[in-house]
Amino acid sequence: MAIDLIPKGIFRGVVETVREGVYVTDRDRVISFWNRGAEEITGYDRELVMGQTCHHAILEHIDDRGERLCGDRCPLVLAITQGQFHETEAHIHHRDGHRVPVSIRTAPVRNEAGEIIGACEVFGDISSRIATARRIRELERLAMLDPLTQLANRRYMEASLAQKLEECRQTGLGIGIVFYDIDHFKQVNDAWGHDTGDRVLRLVATTLLKSARTFDILSRWGGEEFLEITPNVDAASFAALVARNRVLVANSEIRINKVALRVTVSLGATLIRADDTLERLLKRADQLLYASKEAGRNRATIG
Repeated sequence: MAIDLIPKGIFRGVVETVREGVYVTDRDRVISFWNRGAEEITGYDRELVMGQTCHHAILEHIDDRGERLCGDRCPLVLAITQGQFHETEAHIHHRDGHRVPVSIRTAPVRNEAGEIIGACEVFGDISSRIATARRIRELERLAMLDPLTQLANRRYMEASLAQKLEECRQTGLGIGIVFYDIDHFKQVNDAWGHDTGDRVLRLVATTLLKSARTFDILSRWGGEEFLEITPNVDAASFAALVARNRVLVANSEIRINKVALRVTVSLGATLIRADDTLERLLKRADQLLYASKEAGRNRATIG
């Protein structure tokens, strides 16, 4: 039979009204007290848990790696054996079957002689905190994405370029950048409408993304312009990559009422130089792109 270690009176009334879950066990982890907060967070009424051991399919503490904490790592065991306060976060078992993320604080329970006779655990549901953190991470991710193409946006790319410039200075490894500009894109919008224009943008983005290597970084720079960073290249492999991507785009299409619509891109490509600044690098690549446009479009200029 479980021994109730929570004194009667005002203290017990306070513990019953807090929103956190509070429960108390003896040294064998047999539950002797279970407050209303514990009922609400876990779904277990006190009648179901009183006299039960907490590790027998009731709470089943699990850490972020999915490992059970109900052995020597149990927060209650640590409080009982070490006589110390302990704080952690874990997932506990809800009666309905799902897991609830909680913050946990455990402390030893002592008798008047100072001997440890059990332990107390206070746990709070942190689902909303985790959800908020997740939403913040998602907003941060979205702030770096172009919503139409789901590629990195200009903000993300500028930060990546600054990083690659420093990497090139330190290692001397070949890193290239490529500007892509969709030829006659305004005519596509004027003739077919902006919805078709959006489809064309997604087509080019998908084509370039599928041809990219795992360590390449592709972004929508703005409008109908894309920018790609291509690490680990020499002059020959860089030229081959640029030529391949131009041909791949030219041979991709969308269909509108059984009509195949294809577009081409003009490219300006350059390898990062040791003395490059971000401004100088982008200006050079943009000038090379302009040279491709002036030379008739659907071509690449490398310099």
